[in-house]
Amino acid sequence: MRAVFRTDIGQIREHNEDSGGVFVNQSGQYLAVVADGMGGHRAGDVASSMAVAYLQERWEKESGLASPAEAEQWLKTQIAAANEQLFRHACSHPECQGMGTTVVAAVCANSFATVAHIGDSRCYVLNKSGIQQLTDDHSLVNELVKSGQLSKEAAEHHPRKNVLLRALGTEPAVKIDVKTVALDEGDMLLLCSDGLSNKVPEADMIHILTGAGTLEEKAEALIQLANGRGGEDNISLAVIDVSAEREGG
Repeated sequence: MRAVFRTDIGQIREHNEDSGGVFVNQSGQYLAVVADGMGGHRAGDVASSMAVAYLQERWEKESGLASPAEAEQWLKTQIAAANEQLFRHACSHPECQGMGTTVVAAVCANSFATVAHIGDSRCYVLNKSGIQQLTDDHSLVNELVKSGQLSKEAAEHHPRKNVLLRALGTEPAVKIDVKTVALDEGDMLLLCSDGLSNKVPEADMIHILTGAGTLEEKAEALIQLANGRGGEDNISLAVIDVSAEREGG
């Protein structure tokens, strides 16, 4: 298993409110995290970096998770605790009032991946069957699509596309969606902020991730593609490759 994290400010924004990383626990398991912050002044990057730092610290102390049930419980417990920490910080720091962040996190063991998320940062799995989005956006437009009030095509260009219904740190408690999938050798996970998913459709993700190059080169190619198509937002992604120790392609 190999992994890479990349973040880029994009072409328009003055600073990067995304945060993330890939972290290793004491038994060598990976935790990948991507967080896309929001809030006035520079509170968005405070929220995302605090959330990622909290999860990193807890993960690096973790001895190992033996089952999907343990992974699901770990993610629910730690993300809920991170939410409380962010909410308390916002309440006690006026400049951070209203701050929040999306979060998507994946615990990756040899045979499974457990994914938790809040907001519209996404996780995809790429395997022999193709690519599948594992997360369901907690956004206004996605609710309108699910209720039949908006087509998927119209949702792509809706003026309120960035309105979230759920975020980390904006309320004392938050509902966390968790899902586990089986992993086979050759599978890949892609976690990303909407700066990538808004610009790079699934067909392009497949083309780049299954093409030639190192994992780092593939991550860079995805970011370059999003920037080439406008790059109006920060762009962050983590890729986990469950392949054998091959490199290149």
